[in-house]
This record gives sequence, structure tokens and C-alpha cells, in this order.
Amino acid sequence: MESQTTMPPPPPPPFSSLPVDENQKATEFRVFSISKPHMLAFHLAWLSLFSCFFSTFSIPPLLPIIRADLNLTDADIGHAGIASFAGSIFSRLAMGPVCDLLGPRIASATLSLLTAPIVLATSLVSSPQSFILIRFLLGFSLANFVANQFWMSSMFSTNVVGLANGVAAGWANMGAGLTQLVMPFLYNILIKYFNIVPFTAWRVIFIVPATFQVITAIMVLVYGQDFPTGNYKKGRTQYTKQTQEENLLRILFRGLRNYRGWILALTYGYCFGVELTTDNVIAQYFYDRFDVDLQLAGTIAASFGMANLFSRPIGGVISDKMGKRFGMRGRLWGLWVVQTVAGLLCVLLGRINSLWGSIVVMCGFSVFVQAASGLTFGVVPFVSQRSLGVISGMTGSGGTVGAVVTQLFLFSGSKFSKQTSISLMGIMMIVCTLPITLIYFPQWGGMLCGPSFDLEKAIEDYHLLE
Repeated sequence: MESQTTMPPPPPPPFSSLPVDENQKATEFRVFSISKPHMLAFHLAWLSLFSCFFSTFSIPPLLPIIRADLNLTDADIGHAGIASFAGSIFSRLAMGPVCDLLGPRIASATLSLLTAPIVLATSLVSSPQSFILIRFLLGFSLANFVANQFWMSSMFSTNVVGLANGVAAGWANMGAGLTQLVMPFLYNILIKYFNIVPFTAWRVIFIVPATFQVITAIMVLVYGQDFPTGNYKKGRTQYTKQTQEENLLRILFRGLRNYRGWILALTYGYCFGVELTTDNVIAQYFYDRFDVDLQLAGTIAASFGMANLFSRPIGGVISDKMGKRFGMRGRLWGLWVVQTVAGLLCVLLGRINSLWGSIVVMCGFSVFVQAASGLTFGVVPFVSQRSLGVISGMTGSGGTVGAVVTQLFLFSGSKFSKQTSISLMGIMMIVCTLPITLIYFPQWGGMLCGPSFDLEKAIEDYHLLE
């Protein structure tokens, strides 16, 4: 068991109908509730991040049209894909300490409001260089993911935090899938019913994701709450007193020296990073390889992203169930098995030569790779209590670093065909999952060994150092 208490649980915070632990974190997760503050924070967190994914991935489904308008080469498209991920690497790493210092509500809303004008500016691009720059700047909005996971870890107790993190991120990631359907649909509406020329129509519809992002940011500011006990200053003082006097550099360095965070960053780079890469290339892959039209290619690509409705939450559920039954060892084993299976399916996807076969394997691959992301963030909240935001940021940044590396070496003017690159991506997933075996917690153990014999000292050392 990962956490136990002999004290009866305290009453829930005002207006909350959920049972809570000693830190006022909810011990139940009721997905259809909007109870303050826990479930309302959940719905605001996933919806805000959903809008950011919708905006960031609103370009790929329109690439065949944008490519013709701006005279983009394959190299330009590849570089733009890398830029979109590179923009979120440092922003995600920075977002962790910002959440530790300012709270997730202000951090999330501020980032959304700052990047919304960039979404709108997509309609003004006129050259390959400006297109690459816009994709780079759009990538910053994905740092909202760190605030999302930080917020859930602050609101929900250890027995349901994997589920909360999984559903919040999984539902948000559906924005990358829904945009594959909505943007081509809006594009066709403008052409068919408003007689707008194609090279103007694709520009006009970026008003939609920009407006959506602003609305969700305002909702977070108005209705959100940082912690169960209140907003940043009040809530943090009441249940994270050990860090209230610390500055940015101390929080950052404590997280950076934790080796478990680096391993989880690598692991996440080859589950979520692979998911991001697939979101970027899958529509064009089906459009070019199987000669389907733009609408059908977008629909196929949408099915990959929309699997997040249940697949990433399933990963969170598996993590919590394995944690309850086997402790931390169960969480780690579950992550390794699921991500390895995802890698095998990715290898197979690149070897299938039929349209329907590729669609079936892609759907299976999407379920496992997204579940692996949920399982990863089922482990993250246990790595460091004092630098939770930094560890979340490191792991989140690892996802985008993995996407950049994969896009750079396999999908940016590579000598390999796209199908071969997809199979190689699967092999990289399998290899980069192996370091999970090195993660060890003195009080809980690791995949291959149990906890320390001197359990009390191990727990004391863990809380002093982490």
C-alpha cells in the first residue's frame, strides 16, 4: 500500500460533497459531478488544456491546402512539426516551477491568454519561414499540460490521483483528435455555402480555436481554485508549509537532481512524444500512402486522437488498481508492459499494406500508447512532494523532446519511407521503456526488488531529500 492513515478523514471543504483525506484532497473521483472545489477544478483543467490541443493541432488537417498556398516543401513541413514541439519543451519545464510558485490556476490561464493571439496570427502567415515561426510559438500553449497535471495532483488523493490525471489529460488530448474533424469541416462549409476561395477559407477559420482558448482561460480565472483549501497563498500555506519559504532555484534544483524524474521524462518521450508525432503525421500519411481524400484522412486521424476519451483514463485506472494491489511495483510493471505492447503495435503499423488493416492496428496502437501516458502520470505524483511541479514539468518536457527527436530523425527529410519510419519509432519506444526497471523508492521498492529493510529510516530519508 502506498499511503495509509489511522485517523478518521476530516470533513470535506465547504461546498464539496466528496470525502477527503488529511490534506483535504478528494479520495473519490466522480467524473459527472461539478462539486466545488475538486470536480470543478477537474472540468476546468481538462477543458482549458483541450482548447490548447485543439489550437496547436488545428494546422495538420489543413496541411494539403496550406502546403499549396505557401508552396511548402516536405522539409518545410518537417521543420514546422519540429518547431511546434520545440516550442513546448522549455515552456513545459518552466511551467513546473511557475505552478510551484504561483499556483496552477494563474499559470494555466495566463499561458492560454498569451498564446491565443498567436493562434489568430496563423491566418496571416505568408511564407514558409513565418509558418515555421507560428508553429514554434503555438507549441508554447502545450505547457498548459503541466498545470493540468499539477492541479489534479493538488486536488486528488493518492488512491485516485492516477485516474484523475489520466482522465484530465486524456479528455484534453481529444482536442488534437477533434480538430482533425472540425477544421476540415469548417473549411468545407466556408467554401460550399459562403463561396470563399480555398486560400482564404483556411485562414478565416483560425478565429474559432483562438476564441475558444480565450473563453476557457477566462473560465479558469473566474471559477477555478488552486487547492482544496483555497487559492494559491491560502491553500499552499495550509498544506505545503515545507516549501512556502523556498525560491524558484531551490525548487528547480531539487527536482532536477531526482533521477526518477529523468527516467520518467525519457519514458514519456516515447509514449506521449510518439502520440504527438503521430498526431502530426498520420493524416498526411493516409492521404499520401492510400490516396484517400482530405476529409477521410482527417476522420482517420481523428480516431487516433479521440481514443483519449477512454484510453488515457484507462491507464490511470490501471495504475491506481495496480498500486492498490501491488504498491509502487505494480504501477511500474503496468507502465512497462503497456508501453512495450504499444511499441510492438507501432512496429506492426508500419508493416501493414492495406488501408483497413492499417486503421485497425492504428486504433489498437492509439489505445496502448495513450494508456502508457496515463500510467506514467500515475507514478509522477510520488516522485517528489516538494518539487511536484518541477517533476511534472520535466516529464512533460520529456514528451515534447521525444517528439522533436522522433520528428527530426524519422519524419524530416529522412531517407526512410514513412511506413519504415513508423516501425522504427516503435522500436525506439520499446528500447526507451527499459530504464523503468531502474526506478527505485526506498519505502516502496522498484520493479525488480522490494522496499528497504529499514522502512522507517527509508521514509524519513525520502521526505528529507525529496
